[in-house]
Amino acid sequence: MSDPPATSTADLRSPAGARYAVIASHWNGEIVDALVDGARNAFVRHGVSGDAIHVLRVPGAWELPMLARRLATAGDHAAIVALGCVVRGETRHYEHVADQCAAGLMRVALDTGVPVLNGVLAVEDEADAWARAGGARGNKGADVAKVAIEMASLLRDLPA
Repeated sequence: MSDPPATSTADLRSPAGARYAVIASHWNGEIVDALVDGARNAFVRHGVSGDAIHVLRVPGAWELPMLARRLATAGDHAAIVALGCVVRGETRHYEHVADQCAAGLMRVALDTGVPVLNGVLAVEDEADAWARAGGARGNKGADVAKVAIEMASLLRDLPA
C-alpha cells in the first residue's frame, strides 16, 4: 500500500486517470448550477482534467439515486457527486424528497462500493441555499468534490 492521501485539501490530488461523475438536478437550477461550478472548479484545482468530469442532469433530487446507481454499476467513475437543492415548503414533500434522496444515494454507495457524495442541499429558504452555493457558508459542490477525490484516493490504496 502507498502512503495515505493527504489530509490537507491544499495537498489533495486526484489519482491519475480517475474519472468523476457530477449528477445534478434541474430543479432550483440557478442554485444547482452554482454547486456544479463549485464542484468542477474544485476537481480542476486538485488535478482532474476537464474531460475526466462527466456532468449529467436529472429533473429533480428524487431522480438522483437512480442515475447514481446506473453510473456506479457501469464502473467508469472513481466517485459520483450528487448535487441538488430541496427547499422546505408548506407540506412534508420536502422531507420525503430530501430524506429519500439521501437514503438512496447512500444505498447506491454501499451496494456498489463506489463513493456517492451527497451534495444535495436541504434548506429552509432560498437565502440559506445561496449561502451554501458559494455564499457565506462556502460551496457544497466544491466540498463534496474534494471528498470524492479523497475517497477515490483512499479506496485506490486499500486492498480489494
